[in-house]
Amino acid sequence: MKKIILLLLFHLSILALAQDAKDIVRKADEKAKGKSSIANITIQTIRPTWSREMSVKAWTKGNELSLILVLAPAKEKGVVFLKRKKEVWNWIPSIERNIKMPPSMMSQSWMGTDFTNDDLVKEASILEDYDHSFLENVSIDGRLCYKIQLLPKPKSAVVWGKVIMCIDKKDFMTLHVDYFDEDGALINTMICSDIKILGGRLLPARMEMIPANKKGNKTVLLYNALLFDVPLNDSFFSIQNITKVK
Repeated sequence: MKKIILLLLFHLSILALAQDAKDIVRKADEKAKGKSSIANITIQTIRPTWSREMSVKAWTKGNELSLILVLAPAKEKGVVFLKRKKEVWNWIPSIERNIKMPPSMMSQSWMGTDFTNDDLVKEASILEDYDHSFLENVSIDGRLCYKIQLLPKPKSAVVWGKVIMCIDKKDFMTLHVDYFDEDGALINTMICSDIKILGGRLLPARMEMIPANKKGNKTVLLYNALLFDVPLNDSFFSIQNITKVK
């Protein structure tokens, strides 16, 4: 009987740790997004022999609605990405076409950067599509962090075979993320830095996405301005509005 009780307590403790790990990820996710947000972002794509810069404006509402508008350069100006729940649409003004993006495109490069389409529009939910577990405590730039492993749930349609996140214990900021394929090979690493007050919250203003096997390649995402909890109607994130947003 004693062994049964100990075994039961062990399983309950494992479940509690998994729930705590998910709660940590949820707190970091909610801090970075708020109930809604509006952001102005510069994206720098850096290669060994060239680089380019892009400006975008992004709106989010909860985990199911997001819209990204490309402001510059002129060649891509007006391109829009819209996410509604699990559907992702891409408006291309140069050909006046609105394309529904299939799940198979989520793993592809977003606008030639080192971010995937899924990284930017977040079709997969880091909360609902993965199981979470603690690995260890680590220190990043003098900040104590939780190191948490995310493994996809059996029926989840996700890009990554495994994700490992390091989240600051004090301020619940995501500071480091490793992305692995289904075979366990490291594909990308995201490093977050330049911590400052954005929209009244302490957050990293700089995110670098670095491919594991492409020396000299990286994409830098810089937050220039960020507002949280701005009133946004669901109708703003509509297919009808995708050609009108400015």
